[in-house]
Amino acid sequence: MPDDPIVADMIEIAATDIPLFERAQTLLDTLQRRLPAEASWLALTAPGTNAYATVGSTGLQRSVLDYLDRPSVSHEIRLADLDRNRPSVSLAELAVPADELPTWADCLIQAGFRDGLGVPLFEPGGPYLGLLTLLFSGRGAPSDGLRDRIGQLAPLVARCVSPMRSLLGTARLVQGATSGAALFRDGTTHPLPGLEDHSLLARDSPVVEIARGTLLAGQVYRSFLWPADDGAAATGHVRMTMLTATEVPDFVLGTLLLTPDADCRGLTPRELQVLGLLVNGRSNQQIARQLAIATRTVAAHVEHILHKLDTSTRTLAAVRAEREGCYVPPPQPTLTR
Repeated sequence: MPDDPIVADMIEIAATDIPLFERAQTLLDTLQRRLPAEASWLALTAPGTNAYATVGSTGLQRSVLDYLDRPSVSHEIRLADLDRNRPSVSLAELAVPADELPTWADCLIQAGFRDGLGVPLFEPGGPYLGLLTLLFSGRGAPSDGLRDRIGQLAPLVARCVSPMRSLLGTARLVQGATSGAALFRDGTTHPLPGLEDHSLLARDSPVVEIARGTLLAGQVYRSFLWPADDGAAATGHVRMTMLTATEVPDFVLGTLLLTPDADCRGLTPRELQVLGLLVNGRSNQQIARQLAIATRTVAAHVEHILHKLDTSTRTLAAVRAEREGCYVPPPQPTLTR
């Protein structure tokens, strides 16, 4: 298949480092030149959610694209059974009649399209990724040969437009990271291909809540420590690094990466907790109440922290801890999904 011109073009597109939206549009332009379709629409979704985002199109007017960006379209995709692993589906083969789908009855047919092929896309070896739709103005159904062709190309299409590729490129900036997950706006997570999974990267993890809250607040980078409950880290803590996502659909917030055996600067687990509250601007009295310890004990911890970080004031200690990611942040209240 690499000798096939369209396959060769797609392999080249998949190998580029250009942003996802540019990669998707280049892919669709290539398909339009090679396949007998008048228009195309490519939309991606977050794993386990119903949110779709257009990442590329050809031959469609702005009014049609605005319609396709409506939340109701994701409901119709589910009704049409186009969100599961199956061969491409023509209009006549949809699970519900076209006249019961407003996207077709009120939009696409009015725009002059009489048939289409819906091609479900899946991450290589992973979950549902999104939908490629090819649209035709003629009344004849797409040929069996074309459908077979699209079926062969679907995995390459998914490979070209997977948001995970962009996220993995960012993840490589964090040296020593062994586990990683993509964070989505609705609170779900998905393991990054090629990295190990870890319980701290699960949806209900307090670390994920902290990272998600940080990303939603507009912060693009944060690094901090967290207790390693499995006992695998020599220092008893792992480093968590959060990076915002760029040039991907807006349902993707960013990535959370785990690096084992983090340097704790000689700070004890309790001192790391106290330092995290200092970073959050808490007073000794507030820290004492939150940790259920005496105020004088907090003062002793702060004194030890200043010595170990070689700083003269608690403010400087908080600044250094934030800059070096050498603290354990307090858990935050669960965010609204």
